Amino acid sequence: MVEKSQFEHIEELREALNYHNHLYYVLDNPSIPDSEYDQMMQELISMEQECPDSTDPNSPSQRVGGEPISGFEQVSHDIPMLSLGNAFDKSDMENWLRRVRGLVNNESFTLVAELKIDGLAVSLIYENGLLVQGSTRGNGTIGEDVTQNIKTIKSIPLRLSGDFPPHLEVRGEVYMPIASFTKLNEQRAAKGESLYANPRNSGAGSVRNLDPKVTASRNMQIWIYSLIDNNGVYQPDTHSQSLEYLKTLGFRVNPHNTLCGSIEDIEAYHKSWIENRHNLGYEADGVVVKVNEYSAQNRMGVVGREPRWAIAYKFPAERVMTKLHSIGINVGRTGSLNPYAILEPVIVSGVTVRNASLHNEEDILRKDIREGDWVTIERAGEVIPQVIGPILNHRTGNEMPFKMPSHCPICASLIVKNTDDAMHRCPNASCPAQFFELLKHFVSKGAMNIDGLGEKWCNILIEQGLINDISDLYKLRKSDLVDLERMGDILATKIISNIEESKTNTLATFLYSLGIFHVGSEVAELLAAKYDNLGNIMAASHEDLIAIQGIGPKIADSLVSYFSVPNNLEIIDKLLNFGIEPNNKETSDIKSDSPWEGLTFVITGSLSSMTRREAETLVKSLGGSATSSVTGKTNFLVAGESPGSKLRSAEANGIPILSEQDFNILLANPKNIFNQTQI
Repeated sequence: MVEKSQFEHIEELREALNYHNHLYYVLDNPSIPDSEYDQMMQELISMEQECPDSTDPNSPSQRVGGEPISGFEQVSHDIPMLSLGNAFDKSDMENWLRRVRGLVNNESFTLVAELKIDGLAVSLIYENGLLVQGSTRGNGTIGEDVTQNIKTIKSIPLRLSGDFPPHLEVRGEVYMPIASFTKLNEQRAAKGESLYANPRNSGAGSVRNLDPKVTASRNMQIWIYSLIDNNGVYQPDTHSQSLEYLKTLGFRVNPHNTLCGSIEDIEAYHKSWIENRHNLGYEADGVVVKVNEYSAQNRMGVVGREPRWAIAYKFPAERVMTKLHSIGINVGRTGSLNPYAILEPVIVSGVTVRNASLHNEEDILRKDIREGDWVTIERAGEVIPQVIGPILNHRTGNEMPFKMPSHCPICASLIVKNTDDAMHRCPNASCPAQFFELLKHFVSKGAMNIDGLGEKWCNILIEQGLINDISDLYKLRKSDLVDLERMGDILATKIISNIEESKTNTLATFLYSLGIFHVGSEVAELLAAKYDNLGNIMAASHEDLIAIQGIGPKIADSLVSYFSVPNNLEIIDKLLNFGIEPNNKETSDIKSDSPWEGLTFVITGSLSSMTRREAETLVKSLGGSATSSVTGKTNFLVAGESPGSKLRSAEANGIPILSEQDFNILLANPKNIFNQTQI
């Protein structure tokens, strides 16, 4: 039995570390040197290891990150996470202000102006002062549970201080500081790895990484911007009061928030940050303006997924001039050849830019961009640098027009280009530039579903030389895996078993797994329904393919191109020789007398009871077909929340529309479809 004093000392260490975390990461005012903090942390970790009964998931020691997560669970937001409408100039702001004043009959209210942080919106839920859930925004209604990763962010309190309510939900923006982003890219460059494009995407990817240790290593931060729910314990009258309250609980609230009384105040705030945002140390792409009084907010309400009482006043994109030395080519994961500009390094929006997107050959020729040109570049939306165009009066006559290469710069395969596709593509699925992404896709849940082989292990298998093409998966033996670092006997056994099990996947699944451009799961199922076996699909002509409903010229071109590449055919032969037997068991199991046979459904919007993919699978299991586009042959449209343009198209064409409730009733009694067809 552990002495009580030891537990007490552990708790004292936790309280002290939480206090110093708050001083350092929230208030930016450390009171002890880093060495002393590190000493305390090591002591805590050591004592917790000695006293397993003292385990606490909210201990400061847990911020280093736990074991990798197998996948993120979905989280339903009780109160939707809304998005913001945009304003781009003073006129837009004046129009917005005029509209919101009209909604409250011109009654007076104040405004709060805040920096719009370019990060990842998250929701944090606390029960009895302890952090119990962190989730992403997702589609606003359903997000992902990233609690383990959220706990590694040191500016997020694991337990609240002050007078906290029994239940609390707050929302904020998680971001990667520019210094952390720069350091991360320096580390990747030193390893010869590709560089990340921008702090926002890197930050979002870090929060959604399946390994919490990766998140912990990225020095992520957060600004809390909203109090959502506290069970009515504290009832502030204004947004600014709620932010002050959140500070007392230990949350990190941006110090640059300010009250504004007029459009002139907003303009001054907006202008000052256009000029000074590069000094912030993090990315901000505009200003958020909110009505301060909650009573006015409630009367103004929400339209769609946007609150009427708030708007994002965006910063203009910054443009600079620099020299374009040459044009390089990257090969993307789908085989696309992506030209990019190699530039004289220049600072744009606080970030040093050396490369910029050139989109495709057509865009380069249209803008007449040449190697050796002086060009204007900007970071579109403060994210991806792109070349706007050449500065013609700087030309000397020595500039060289661009020409796309005829062969892949990585594997030397002959490049293909369809007339209705702007991109040139390498058709070789085993091209090294594409292989890693292809392998991840091949083993994924929606494809061959080889559970246990995530991104990490795919990378390790390639690095170790165990896999050079996807067929090599089926050569693997337990002895090849068991000695890999952190693999172990149990996981190795599981992976080998799942590889063996994958050999009996359906023809549609196998086709989808190959990663053929334009061939998603839906197209794969159309092909499997039309043809009895893989050989017939491989032999199908362009004319044969476009005769299939749902398959157009682009898809047909992609299929014909893929099956004309000798290397692709060789890999398929090897897969079949290893015992893969793609079959049509799913389609053959459907009863020919099903009342749903011959009916076509389109599923659109967000469903609360299932995913769209699950809904489509249920339709197919009953003998119907599910497509992504509304056409004259569509029999029903199932409309979830926020259905968009497909609903309008269905209404215009007189197609019967089913609510999610209607759809679930039909699933419970499929024969009722006869009644629905009379609509």
